[in-house]
Amino acid sequence: MAKVVVYAILAATFIVLVLFAHKKQNRTQSIEGLISRRIGRRLEMPVFDPLVTRIERLSHEKEAGTKTVEAAKEEEDDMFEEYFAQERRLNTTMRIKFLFPLLDAAPRDGFVSLKELQTWMMQQTEDNMGYRTAKELELQDKDKDGVITFEEYLPQFSKQDIEKNEKGHGEAGWWMEQFKNSDFDHNGSLDIEEFNNFLHPEDSRNGDTQRWVLTERMTGMDTNGDGKLEYREFVQNTYEMYKEFAKFETEEDENVPTAQLLFAELDRNKDRFLVANELRPILHYLQPGEMSYAKYYSTFLCHEADEDKDGKLSLEEMLRHEDVFYKAVHHEELDDEDYFDHDEL
Repeated sequence: MAKVVVYAILAATFIVLVLFAHKKQNRTQSIEGLISRRIGRRLEMPVFDPLVTRIERLSHEKEAGTKTVEAAKEEEDDMFEEYFAQERRLNTTMRIKFLFPLLDAAPRDGFVSLKELQTWMMQQTEDNMGYRTAKELELQDKDKDGVITFEEYLPQFSKQDIEKNEKGHGEAGWWMEQFKNSDFDHNGSLDIEEFNNFLHPEDSRNGDTQRWVLTERMTGMDTNGDGKLEYREFVQNTYEMYKEFAKFETEEDENVPTAQLLFAELDRNKDRFLVANELRPILHYLQPGEMSYAKYYSTFLCHEADEDKDGKLSLEEMLRHEDVFYKAVHHEELDDEDYFDHDEL
């Protein structure tokens, strides 16, 4: 359930994180483990091919009974007829050839740049988040008015709990604060866009939501509990976390600012302390959401398939590394190799 998802993501604030080894040769072995360990659970991994997402959704809808057996079978037959080989195995060669011109969009130069791949992967992730949000809204919207109230989504809290407004982690007041942050029009309920913001606070562009996430995140970094980070706390509890992701993006240690320089840059009022709002520029390093992971995963995909290390992918390179795009990010439902096939180049 999404409420478990939200709770698990936010509870990750208190998890001691183990970061991946920084040597370049270990990058490909570390990124998937890093993505999971950063929040202490398995996150929804980015999926390269929207057809794979379509297969997963069809499977989930069949299991949930939201699609009739006859309708699901008809859609499945149409899909297999169009995209699968006679052995009912997805022809990944054909799929990459079909998708390549869609990725090669700006500019259309016969290559897929890292930026183009990131744009594609982030769009797939955003679409998937929106789909899951719509399904959760449909499930939790008890009166079917198209919006979610606090009482509908969190019925375990009584009126007295809400009135007490306890702000401890997981208490009614804690949830209510984020609910109000997401209620952009202040009408007491969340439409689908606001509900999506509520379910995925790490990916929010809303300043109040970002401050709420960072305040939670600081709980595990502010060792003396004064509500701000001094330089020592920043170095010990924040900088290394930032540095590992920054190195992964740049691939070079020398391109990552030192702890002293980064602290000085973030300390806008020059009081030698950092409060939650001052950490907003590095939020996606400290508490990355699914959109950030999609961006990081794009870097991983490009690194794996870019044989000549020119920073872009040719069609031939992508075809020679089909397994990277079709097996590295599969969910359990699609782990069976019988689903996938490729042509010899």
